[in-house]
Amino acid sequence: MNNLDAIYLDVDDFCLLFEPQWLKHLIESGEKQRIKPSRLSSSEVMTILIAFNQSGYRDFKTYYTKFVCQYWRHYFPDLVSYTRMLK
Repeated sequence: MNNLDAIYLDVDDFCLLFEPQWLKHLIESGEKQRIKPSRLSSSEVMTILIAFNQSGYRDFKTYYTKFVCQYWRHYFPDLVSYTRMLK
């Protein structure tokens, strides 16, 4: 298991516990929140962001376009464009 797998497993375990509680809080507080489906799960997005912080890259655009989109496409088959990732 490489570092990316370990990060993803930890993040996914966290999201499985946190997201239902967060949605319940939004419902109880009455906040209107539109949750649009995404091609990338929140666990995948958080994994990419954590890996960016651990990498030596200085800016996220270069990291995402030159590294993630080229070398990690097999890990994340539903990758989106850089501008879509920012949204």
